[in-house]
Amino acid sequence: MSESASADTPQPAGPVRRGFRVCSLDVVPDISGSLMLCDSATLVVSDLHFEKGSAFAARGVHLPPYDTRSTLGLLEEVCRRLGPARVVALGDSFHDRGARCRMADGDLQRIRVLTASHGWTWVVGNHDPEPPADLGGDVADVVEIGPLVLRHEPRPAPATGEVAGHLHPAASVVVRGRHLRRRCFVTDGTRLIMPAFGAFTGGLDVLAEPFRGLFDGRQFQAWMIGRDRVYPVAGRRLG
Repeated sequence: MSESASADTPQPAGPVRRGFRVCSLDVVPDISGSLMLCDSATLVVSDLHFEKGSAFAARGVHLPPYDTRSTLGLLEEVCRRLGPARVVALGDSFHDRGARCRMADGDLQRIRVLTASHGWTWVVGNHDPEPPADLGGDVADVVEIGPLVLRHEPRPAPATGEVAGHLHPAASVVVRGRHLRRRCFVTDGTRLIMPAFGAFTGGLDVLAEPFRGLFDGRQFQAWMIGRDRVYPVAGRRLG
């Protein structure tokens, strides 16, 4: 995409180059759906949902069985490109308790290489309250980094410094007469909800009921993920 945004990119806001702040900390959203915490060189990803495809297949819903491989490939690329000292996976990294047993040996080894190459923390989620113990990394309910508290599921009331996942936010906006929907980061500067990173995870509209009460009305920005940029769109412009 050229420097001038194409028709499938949210406008009129310009492309993100330096990121934004959450509780005085500089953060940079990435087109992969990951987030870099600049001061601590920490990469945050949420809702990887390894082996979601095989879980659905077991119930007779046939999805391509390559989601874990695709998600790992993207995660490896992001780690190479951004070079984090630490990675925090914000819960629901594994789609269910049986995901570890369904994973291919090659994919298990790729995870072990990642966890050995970076300081790694698995935050527990509702899908994976007990992440596998043999894949490396630490396990935590929450991770505190400066003023930020990283957890899987957002608290129902305003929570200063919270960075959470779970809700898989997506946003919709009309651009040049076209209705566009994209995964997004959503923040009011004091808390942040992460998009889902996994290949088969989808998204829930930020104007839907589960988001109500997390922010003050539409006083937030959705940082929508385009083809090669992340674009801020004011909550009042979403539809």
